[in-house]
Amino acid sequence: MKKVIALLAVCGFALAIVSCGKKAEEAASAVDSTATQVEAVVDSAAAGVDSAAAAVDSAAAQ
Repeated sequence: MKKVIALLAVCGFALAIVSCGKKAEEAASAVDSTATQVEAVVDSAAAGVDSAAAAVDSAAAQ
C-alpha cells in the first residue's frame, strides 16, 4: 500500500511540475528574443574588431 501511495505522490508531483512550466510558445519566443539580442551584440563586437584592425593596418602602413 505504501508503494502505491508513493507512486501516486510522485505522479502527482510530476504532473504539477509539468503543468506549471512555461508553455512551448512562450519559451520559444524567449529563446528567439535572446538570440536576437546576442546576434546584435556579436555584430557590434565584430564591427569594433573590424575598425580596430583597420586602424592597425593604417598605422602599420605609415
